[in-house]
Amino acid sequence: DKYLLLAREFPRAGLALARFDFRGSGESTGREDETTIATRIEDVAAVRAALESHPRLDGRFGLLGSSLGGFVALFVARDTGLPVVTWNAPADLSGLSERAETPALGAPFRAELSAGAHRRAPAGVARHLVIQGDRDEVVDMAHGLALHRAGAPPRELALIRGGDHRLTEMAHRLEALTRSRDWFLRFFA
Repeated sequence: DKYLLLAREFPRAGLALARFDFRGSGESTGREDETTIATRIEDVAAVRAALESHPRLDGRFGLLGSSLGGFVALFVARDTGLPVVTWNAPADLSGLSERAETPALGAPFRAELSAGAHRRAPAGVARHLVIQGDRDEVVDMAHGLALHRAGAPPRELALIRGGDHRLTEMAHRLEALTRSRDWFLRFFA
């Protein structure tokens, strides 16, 4: 539902929005247990490449990712300089592969983490807005604080009081949406 809300509100502000499922997730093909952070970064690059030639877009892009999608977006933002917004994204994936609630993460993902690749979010990402629910039951607020500390200016931290991981309450989603929209307009105006 939060993505449907973004899809409704961003265009009203003059921002186009492309939403996609990483391979093996949602309606995408592939198997999630064969994916890694590296494959997800490739997915973002493929979507961006497809959009770059779209006749109604002017070539200015930003990234918005929630949870693990936000973690991935930070690597892309580091490499491209694009403005980025993360919603309840982890700063560090250490221990993730052992957690019971992540059964879809397969051997390639675990091997990537064991090798140390993409274990921690990149430091020094500029133009990063961190949106973090202070009652997130999946990604503790300490992750949002760490992402903000590790970023480079300009950066901001927006704590959503009472916000859970999915920003279930409409007021929390609207606050995250408004902050996200305004962040992108700051760089695209």
